[in-house]
Amino acid sequence: MAEAERIIGTPDIPDAAGTEEDGDAERSEARAGEAAPARGRRKIMALAVVAVLAYLLDLISKMIVVAKLEHHEPVKVIGDWLQFTAIRNSGAAFSMGEAYTVIFTCIAAVVIVVISRLARKLYSLPWAIALGLLLGGALGNLTDRIFRSPGVFRGAVVDFIAPAHFAVFNLADSAICCGGVLIVILSFKGLDPDGTVHKD
Repeated sequence: MAEAERIIGTPDIPDAAGTEEDGDAERSEARAGEAAPARGRRKIMALAVVAVLAYLLDLISKMIVVAKLEHHEPVKVIGDWLQFTAIRNSGAAFSMGEAYTVIFTCIAAVVIVVISRLARKLYSLPWAIALGLLLGGALGNLTDRIFRSPGVFRGAVVDFIAPAHFAVFNLADSAICCGGVLIVILSFKGLDPDGTVHKD
């Protein structure tokens, strides 16, 4: 009789608990699935903010340099160790490769496209900062390539930071170098753009 009651009556308590656990697991997976895109959007926003700041700082500094320093004597910041002087550079960063202006313009454009595609799978804040610096710097110098003389895609970049015994550069070059160094550090630490960590 007791066995018949067990079969006809309500389900056993362990079965109900198992159903609850399955439901909790499904809800946790759903919440995790919803949280991942939100985290990705925040990292993309961080990348965009860093890129915009780097780009605007570079653009504003170049506008000031062209208006106040071009065709004038260098401004000594720290004696002969650091000066501000306006030069036009048709090459790459730090005045290298002046005969390949169009090639460097294409490279900058490719870098921007690659970073934009990589941002879709970005879940790491350090990588967002690094890629934002690269993007802002590339956009800064690409703007010069497109809009400055002698012509579209052949424009000379405005450089003005002149340390002693070193090439003259600008804030875009600095952003690119800082972003590159940060990417090397993150790679050595095993942190991938999607937030995973490996120990290879």
